[in-house]
Amino acid sequence: MSTNPTHWTKVDNYFTDLLTPADPVLTAALQDSEAAGLPAINVAPNQGKLLHLLAQLQGAHRILEIGTLGGYSTIWLARALPADGHLLTLEYSPKHAEVAAANLTRAGLDKITEIRTGPALDSLATLHAESPAPFDLVFIDADKANNPHYVEWSLKLTRPGSLIIVDNVVRGGEVTNPKSDDPSIQGTRAALELIASHPKLDGTAVQTVGTKGYDGFALARVLD
Repeated sequence: MSTNPTHWTKVDNYFTDLLTPADPVLTAALQDSEAAGLPAINVAPNQGKLLHLLAQLQGAHRILEIGTLGGYSTIWLARALPADGHLLTLEYSPKHAEVAAANLTRAGLDKITEIRTGPALDSLATLHAESPAPFDLVFIDADKANNPHYVEWSLKLTRPGSLIIVDNVVRGGEVTNPKSDDPSIQGTRAALELIASHPKLDGTAVQTVGTKGYDGFALARVLD
């Protein structure tokens, strides 16, 4: 097995070209995000397609996304929804939210998506107080230090059978380091330990390599 990142990128590009053809709306979303100076930390195209397929397999009508950035993953997820579906995405930065809103409007998804701006923990508390219908899928891709809190809130906002996805859980392999003083690593470890120990969650984690480097994600199903 090759450990050469150049090979990882070539394989990712092959998969993307073959299975995820170029899409002008998604391309424009990335271009506008770059032009606005947003960090290039969006999911890769084949990862976006995976989110899309998972949402479809889940039969999701309601999706919660924690961490919008420029709306690239939001578009992938929202496109999996039925016409009467709804996606709520939470973004800390007003600038990022503005770019995402324009990208979602261009994608024709502004009627079924909603962006809330501000610290996600505050937005989640407000959302919970509104007693919304449960979400079928939650995608967590925000500040990693708060990952365990995001998982806890996700449990309060979902139902048995819902799917929770936590992105970027490998941290270049440093997730195995219990002595790390990096809040992102400690937050990720805490989230994984919560998934492992919580009686209402059944989950796993998968390592990935590709254009985004060495990383991975966790999947957890909400139990009865």
